[in-house]
Amino acid sequence: MVPNVKLVIEGKLVESRAAEWRDVVNPATQDVLARAPMATSDEVAAAVASAKKAFATWRFSPIGVRARIFLAYQGLIREHMKEIAALLTKEQGKTLADAEGDVFRGLEVVEHAANIGTLQMGELANNVATGVDTYTVLQPLGVCAGITPFNFPAMIPLWMFPMAIACGNTFVLKPSEQDPMCTMRLVELALEAGLPPGVLNVVHGGASVVDALCDHPDVKAVSFVGSTRVGTHVYERATRAKKRVQCMMGAKNHAVVLPDANKEQTLNALVGAGFGAAGQRCMAASVAVLVGEAQRWIPELVERAKKLKVGDGAAAGTDVGPVISRSAKERVESLIARGQAEGAKLELDGRGPSVAAAVKGGNFVGPTIFSGVKPGMTIYDEEIFGPVLCIASAANLDEAIAFVNANPNGNGTAIFTQSGAAARKFQEEIDVGQVGINVPIPVPVPLFSFTGSRASKLGELGPYGKQVVLFYTQTKTVTARWFDDSSVSGGVNTTITLR
Repeated sequence: MVPNVKLVIEGKLVESRAAEWRDVVNPATQDVLARAPMATSDEVAAAVASAKKAFATWRFSPIGVRARIFLAYQGLIREHMKEIAALLTKEQGKTLADAEGDVFRGLEVVEHAANIGTLQMGELANNVATGVDTYTVLQPLGVCAGITPFNFPAMIPLWMFPMAIACGNTFVLKPSEQDPMCTMRLVELALEAGLPPGVLNVVHGGASVVDALCDHPDVKAVSFVGSTRVGTHVYERATRAKKRVQCMMGAKNHAVVLPDANKEQTLNALVGAGFGAAGQRCMAASVAVLVGEAQRWIPELVERAKKLKVGDGAAAGTDVGPVISRSAKERVESLIARGQAEGAKLELDGRGPSVAAAVKGGNFVGPTIFSGVKPGMTIYDEEIFGPVLCIASAANLDEAIAFVNANPNGNGTAIFTQSGAAARKFQEEIDVGQVGINVPIPVPVPLFSFTGSRASKLGELGPYGKQVVLFYTQTKTVTARWFDDSSVSGGVNTTITLR
């Protein structure tokens, strides 16, 4: 018998009455860890109703109360960091070190949420007219919903519900049904930290649950991270229902390498950013654009990638764990075959990697490198979401910038160079939302906002940072005049002007 993953409604762990369940599988060993329910429509409605009921009082909770809850929460996450990371590795596959990084980057957002007192401040203009002041207040929206992907089951839920709740909203979270156990442990700790019943609710499921959250009239805002196909559907459906929506979606991130770059640092960065987490990052450096003489570095890049150890993420020394599922493995392998058929040069083939006997049945694909990759090839046009690095070439920096800008996605990009002039030209002319300079994965810390752009993002405001406070609040502008009885004078003002 394996445990059933619970729902969270009214602050309690609830056994689902779902007719359909999905196995949560360790992608390295194929062991079934748990069963996740595909929640019923009544269960989704109950979670939203719980959040709506809680909002009536939570919205008026003092800022200090909210801040102290998240101070307690970050302490609990730190205390249980290794436990959460081990659970994450077991159900998602990434290495223990990478899993701890996943939890830590989410923890940074929780710490930021504890600073809500300075983040949710309005503005004041005194005496805009005689005795008149104008000021703004940032008020919570109501019930918000979050839909999160499998690849970061700690970080991305922690991008969402802490900031939404700290702003005075209540929340319904739908984690990935492929690896919900880590997320559920984080939710349990949030309840332990002091969140009142109904403030944070959890439902599990697939497309029908997503649609129910997009359609429900009491859900005021939807946050989504995942594929472009699903994100586009969520955005269109939820905006038709008059909700605020932010969708962080697919990517094809380029790392431009100039010949003056520090070779050692650059090659290590490309290998780490291309193959870490088995390439299952929306910010993975999946395309290297080698400029001029840097194209001679391909053999050394291949040799470094060959040295990475593929295996169970829980085993010491593992560099690359499994991809999330059998179907994901089959898709990545089919794209590798297609890359060969379409004319790219397979410099390193990661299919059928050598792994320990205990995990022979795991979903493993080793580091794979193609050179001679061009637009129009499937491996370039599609997000592979596996440990596959595509290498393209450019004669100079201008050509490299034009190549990157021609791609429809705009999640992240990087340049490797020792030239300040080249770096400045790149950051000014590149049409991508997040830029790294000698930094391969330029995900900003929570003081700033995640700013993917173009086809990688729908909605104007990104997760966490200053932008997400605006997303999760409504700005209300108040213009006020108070009269002293002795100063009241007669006369009717029929103009629009305040006097």
